[in-house]
Amino acid sequence: MNPLVSILITAYNAEDTIAYTLESAVSQTWPRKEIIVVNDGSTDRTADVVRQFKDVKLVSTENHGLSGAQNNAFPLSRGDYIQYLDADDLLAPDKIALQLAALRESDSRRTLLSSPWAPFYYRIRPARFVRNSLCQDLSPVEWLLRKLRENLHMQNATWLVSREVAEAAGPWDTRLHYDQDGEYFCRVLLASEGTRFVAGTGIYYRASGSNRVSFIGDSDKKKESLLLTMKLHIQYLRSLEDSERVRKACLMYIQRGYKNFYPDRPDLVQEAQQLASIVGGRLETPRFPWKYSLIQKFFGFAAARRVRHRWNQYKSSVMRSWDKALFRLEGGNKGRDFYRNSAV
Repeated sequence: MNPLVSILITAYNAEDTIAYTLESAVSQTWPRKEIIVVNDGSTDRTADVVRQFKDVKLVSTENHGLSGAQNNAFPLSRGDYIQYLDADDLLAPDKIALQLAALRESDSRRTLLSSPWAPFYYRIRPARFVRNSLCQDLSPVEWLLRKLRENLHMQNATWLVSREVAEAAGPWDTRLHYDQDGEYFCRVLLASEGTRFVAGTGIYYRASGSNRVSFIGDSDKKKESLLLTMKLHIQYLRSLEDSERVRKACLMYIQRGYKNFYPDRPDLVQEAQQLASIVGGRLETPRFPWKYSLIQKFFGFAAARRVRHRWNQYKSSVMRSWDKALFRLEGGNKGRDFYRNSAV
């Protein structure tokens, strides 16, 4: 078996990181690959950076958002397998090769391949790969159940998706401004026959701060999208199994998301309570850890949430700045050898 793999990268104002991402894609040891970048209306030098890579196809469009850009990228591809990759993340050099090598003769094209992921700021050598209960072969229902019950996820680039599964899953949902990849890969799982987890390789996920798509903050669009994606997650899981354990996992999932709506979006609070009642439960008033409890007691929940967000942003900013300084001191701009010498 020698399938063609399409590495699809959507980029918006990614001039500072996309060269590293493309180096990791070009450096894949799997020989049959095509690399496609959809420049989604960037206003910086993203397109100029991409043009420096002769084996990369660049398509520039108006800005359509993450889901729209992904939907523009897929029809351009010819691959038997699809490797999605964000414009600031990195693939380990042997990621695609080891995943394809893990396929057995008896496997169909509906087998969904996954791998570990490791968060990083700038340096990947100190990055450590996340290990949780999703890091094994699982059925679609068991994977989704654990995700909702245990508050887990797989970063989107960990997956290697056959074209058959991607076509069955359908396009990315352009209504969403938050958790677009989480909702999409739920449908990918539903279209699959289960996951094959491949250890010993993986991807590096860049923790990019409060400007990342996955940060909600005070965005009403993202809060509304969160509630919609929660409804869809629950619908997908219950379509596979509607049992007591599934309903309990769904309630835990809603409770975790509830703190993003409470108390400043009473309309979403009411919808979340209605969603909880559908699975046979009721939501509790969100609570913060003890170190924020006094703020909550005297100044209210919203104030405690703001303080927590700002403190986490501050810590993250300090850690990113420190790691960036070390990255430069260690010669992080050496190019392709940086990735080859940093394999998992």
